[in-house]
Order: sequence, then structure tokens, then C-alpha cells
Amino acid sequence: MNARFVSPIALFAALALVACNPPASEENPKADPPPELETARSTLARVTTPAPEADVLELVRGNNGFGADLLSRVREPGENLLISPVSIQVAMGMTFAGARGQTETEIARALRFTLPQSRLHPAFGTLDLALRSRGEGAQGKDGQPFRLRISNAAWAQRGYPFVPEYLDLLAQSYGAGVNLLDFIAAPEPSRRLINEWVAYETEDRIRELLAEGSITPDTRLVLTNAVYFNAAWEKQFDEAATRPGTFHLADGTQAQVPMMAQTQRFKYAAGADYQAVELPYDGGELAMLVVLPAAGQLAAFEQAFDEAKLTSIVSALAVREVELKLPKFEFEWKSSLKEALVAMGMPTPFTPAADFTGISPSGNLAIFDVVHQTFIAVDESGTEAAAATAVIVGETSVPVTVPMFVDRPFFFAIRDVATGAVVFLGEVLDPR
Repeated sequence: MNARFVSPIALFAALALVACNPPASEENPKADPPPELETARSTLARVTTPAPEADVLELVRGNNGFGADLLSRVREPGENLLISPVSIQVAMGMTFAGARGQTETEIARALRFTLPQSRLHPAFGTLDLALRSRGEGAQGKDGQPFRLRISNAAWAQRGYPFVPEYLDLLAQSYGAGVNLLDFIAAPEPSRRLINEWVAYETEDRIRELLAEGSITPDTRLVLTNAVYFNAAWEKQFDEAATRPGTFHLADGTQAQVPMMAQTQRFKYAAGADYQAVELPYDGGELAMLVVLPAAGQLAAFEQAFDEAKLTSIVSALAVREVELKLPKFEFEWKSSLKEALVAMGMPTPFTPAADFTGISPSGNLAIFDVVHQTFIAVDESGTEAAAATAVIVGETSVPVTVPMFVDRPFFFAIRDVATGAVVFLGEVLDPR
């Protein structure tokens, strides 16, 4: 079994599960829409009744904890990093629905799925619909309407047997039908069709999610999630105030970068090892949290950064007058997550011993690869991001301005304010 399936996330994550004999050991995107395909779809409609709030919050806690853990495992020295915990967990959630036995146990452990399957998938459905509803009437950074688009799709071998209840679950909780392709006879045309879908859903930011050769005649199922985000700042930076500034790199050298600046009332927090500021997007439903580790403490902060640390920072935010300097930045990131997921406790799903009989009775499906790709651009107007694989107010009569100069490596999280779900999580080591 030498084939691999990958799926990045410029708001997209995908899994390739294969069946073969085990080895001996929505809004005007830029891209053209993909062609109409033959589909296998459940007759059941998408469930819109909300899951219990406690279940959604439990899902979010797991999502944020998984994101912080994964960030530490895929970090490379000197390299910028961006993941979408929501995108990865949704793609893996669709896969988890068909896992049984030890395979199910290991995926739950690695992905921080603490709810039973009967409650997990409805919680995913509720969170998905909540995120899709954000930004009504708000603006994007490009002058078009605000977009937070989340799309799910499955791609399956034509004629391959699937469990009807699995198709029902994809339809009810994830709004996904199954597009029928012929991986056996036409692997490369199938790969191109999936990439066209990803490009369309991410407004052309993720164009080549699946590399040439990643889809083979052994592929039987590809599960994809795409996320696209485009939002203007609630308080935009004045382009005239942007000046070249010095950014202190982790290796001790310096770089000149465009540094945006403004002094405004923002939610702000400071601790012994960090400063943090939250920058709301237009409409106030999502915000970027920028966390600046104290000088000389980057490595220690990276090691200590987890869901509890993130929660404590958010809880400490209070409105202050902030003199903010923040570099403009733009980058993309792509990687296989297989090695990291195995290290996080799920080796079996990638082996012939995997049990995905909840997807197909064939009993010989295994995950080949999980590929994640992301893109982000931050400037004076706002933020554009994509992935394919998601307040205490203080008032004083005389405001005291707090300086926060983001002139060294920093973390950031784009989070949904109401649920606390981290849609994107990253680290900028070099804004260039």
C-alpha cells in the first residue's frame, strides 16, 4: 500500500482512506465553480436544531486544546506557522464517524474528542452553523461583504459500498454529500476535480491542495473541509501611519518590516511572560488575539502555551488605551499531519489494522495521509485567511496609554467571540 492521499488547508483539510489488500507488514469566489458531479446523498436533511450549549463548549475546549498541542508538534525553527484547528477537527470528525474499536479510541484521544459519537457530531453541526452565521452586514478587508465560509465534501469511488447510516450522518451534521469519482481508472482527473473544489471554496487561495500523484487507484474516499475568512478590522489602521520598523528575529538578528500603528481602546492583558491585545473585526463577532511573549522568553512561552494558557489570557482581557504597533504579514503553510497525529496517540488508523467499518463493511480502509494547508494576509484593512483540511471593561477618567510594540516573534489566534472557538492559530517568527 504505497499510495498516499493528502489534503492541505488554505481553509481545507482532507483525509484519504483507502481500501486494498493490506501490505505484508457560496459567495462569489474568484475561481470557477467545479463541474456538476454524480452524487450519493442521504435523503435526510441537515439538522438545524441546536445541540446543548454544554456539548458545544466541550467541543470547543477540545478543539482549542488540540490546536495548541498540534502547534507545538509541527513547529519548525525560524518558520512561520498557521493551522486551522476547526478545519482539521471537522475533517477528522467526518472520518471519526466511521471509526470503531481501537481506531475510534485513538482518534478520540489525539483529537481531544471527549463527547460520545452520539453527541459529538450534533455539536459539530451546531458549531458549524453558528460560525457560518457570523458577519451579517459586516465588511471584508477587500470592500466586499464579510466572509466566514466553511464547506464540507466527501469524494468516493463510484460503486464502492458505504454504510447508509454513515451517509445519513454526513448529511445531517456536516451538510455533506458524497461526490462519486473513479479513482481506479482516472486518479489524476479525480485529483484535479477535488483541487478545483478547494480553489473555489477558498477564493483561489488554495489551488493545489492535493499534489500530483497523491490520488492513486488505491484511493477509495477523500473527506475535505475548506474554510475561508475575509474581514475588515473594526478599527482600521491608517496606511499613512505605517512606517518601516525593526523586528527582532528569534536568532538575534534584525529585519526591517512595514509596521502598522494606531492608538485605540482595545481589550488588553499583561502577565509576567506576555502582553496580549484583542483586535475585533467588523461586526464584533470574531477577533484576532495577538500574544507577545516577553523578551527573551519565546522558547519558554512556546513550551507553556496550551488551552489553559490561552483561556487565562482571554479571561484577563480588559479595555485599555493601547499604543499598538503591529507588523503587516502574509504567508502560507502546508504540511502532512500524519507524523504529528501518530505522535499524539493515533497510530492504528494509518495501518492495515484500522477499523473503519462504520464507513464501509469492506473492513480494509485505512488513512493514508492528512494534509493541511493555510494562508493568511494581515494589513491595515483587515485579514484574509484560508485553510483546507476554525469581556471585562475598565474605565478611568484619565486614560493611561499602554504601549505594545509587536517587534519580536508573536502568537495570534482568530477566534469566535461567542463560543471561544479558535478558527486559526499561528506564530509569526519573521513577518517578511
